[in-house]
This record gives sequence, C-alpha cells and structure tokens, in this order.
Amino acid sequence: MLDTFMRRLVGAAMLDATTYEDVEADRLALPQAVAVVVLASISAGVGARGMRGSSEAMAFMVSGSVLALIAWATWAALMYQIGVRLWPQPETSVDLGQLLRTLGFAAAPGLIQVFAVFPGMSVPVFAVATAWTLAASVLAVKHALDYSSTVRAVAVSGLGWAIALATAFVIGLAGTTVVLGH
Repeated sequence: MLDTFMRRLVGAAMLDATTYEDVEADRLALPQAVAVVVLASISAGVGARGMRGSSEAMAFMVSGSVLALIAWATWAALMYQIGVRLWPQPETSVDLGQLLRTLGFAAAPGLIQVFAVFPGMSVPVFAVATAWTLAASVLAVKHALDYSSTVRAVAVSGLGWAIALATAFVIGLAGTTVVLGH
C-alpha cells in the first residue's frame, strides 16, 4: 500500500498522465489523495513560518497550514462547479470523488514548500511549487473532467485558482485582524 502511494506521489509530481488516470479510477485512493493535500498544506505552513520553536511561530505555522488546506478545499469545490456546471464538454462525466482524487495528488509538488524554511529560499520555492502544482492541476482537471482540450483545463484551473487564492487572502486578512486585535 505504501509502495502504491509512493508510486502515485512520484507519478503525480512528474506529471505522468497514467498516474492521474489510475487515481481517477481507484475509488479507494481518496484517503491517499487527502494525505497528499494535508502533507502539502503542512509543508506550506512550515515553509511560510519556519520551525523556530516559539509558540508564536508555531501558531503562525499551524494557521499557514490550515489556510493552505482551506485554499485547496475551496479551489477543489470551484473546480467541480466550473468544470462540471459552467464549462463542461459533452464527454465530461465525473463525480466529485474522481476530481478530489486527481486534484489531491496534483498537490504533490507542494511538498517542496517545506524547503522555503531556509533563508532566502521562500520566494523561489513558493514560486516553483505554485507553478508546478498548477501544471499538475491542469493535468488532473483534464483527466478527471475528460477534457480533450488542454486550453479548457488551463482556463478552468486558472479561474478556480484565482478565486481560491482571493478567498484565502481574504480569510488570511480576517485572521490577521482577529489575531492582532484590529
């Protein structure tokens, strides 16, 4: 089981189309997909705030991880709505589980975000992780939604990504306001 998980994790990160088809078809892969999202979210939290040991740094790391998880969940829900209801193709036949499994594994490149903890590495690591994850997500959307056009998958992923990031930004600002008492 761990062998299958690692193979899928590497395949998803390497943008292997067969891996996305495999995950889409395997109804039992949802816990693995959720694990990838949780690990990528923790990596984002660690990378964004570091492991400095203080209770404040730990609180920011946890909030960064939670924010990353909320952003992914928002984005996944948007992908379903946009891809299935707004811009489907006649071939589009998907259930939410198929999309969640493929998008979950598309979060695999986000594991590198943990390396942003090193001084001077945050911007390049987060930039690479974001671009790589978006590329993986386009592939996941294309396969899960049975799109024949990569352009359509890019449009759906890009629109959903923009809305999810805006939502995460607003939630982050609201959380900062609450924490700082303003």
